[in-house]
Amino acid sequence: MTYGNHYSTERLTIRPTTIEDAAFILELMNTPKWLKFIGDRNVKSIADAQSYIQSKMSPQIEKLGYGNFTIIRKSDDLKIGTCGLYDREGLKGIDIGFSLLPDYEKKGYAYESANKIKEIALNNFNIKQINAITTTTNIASQNLLKKLGLSYKEMIKIENDSEELMFFQLY
Repeated sequence: MTYGNHYSTERLTIRPTTIEDAAFILELMNTPKWLKFIGDRNVKSIADAQSYIQSKMSPQIEKLGYGNFTIIRKSDDLKIGTCGLYDREGLKGIDIGFSLLPDYEKKGYAYESANKIKEIALNNFNIKQINAITTTTNIASQNLLKKLGLSYKEMIKIENDSEELMFFQLY
């Protein structure tokens, strides 16, 4: 199933995540940094990944036009990460998030994709405020959020999560 828009940067194609991405999502969601900084979503098989995409990712894209996007490197069509705009439970407003497979970190892909997603949020979806959350130990994420123009506001707690998170905002 294909839905939503595809976006492009110099090096990347950014398109809605679909059930065809299940093997990739399984791999990404079980990387050490995903598990440490985002959390274990109990996606342990292709079937789990398919179910997660169908129940958690696809409905938001179908309803709002934005959500979780798969990042594909143009040079070789490799799926390297995800980036998106999320209407997260327990967090007021729209949240930007990103994650890459370890081999593709520190190459500018996260900034390139997140900056494009930020642009479409502001210009295509008329989102006036973009939020982000991250852990105090995820320095790379904090630095990227600042580079995107978001500012640290306060420490917050999200319902059903024991860890305090750093809350960033872009107006």
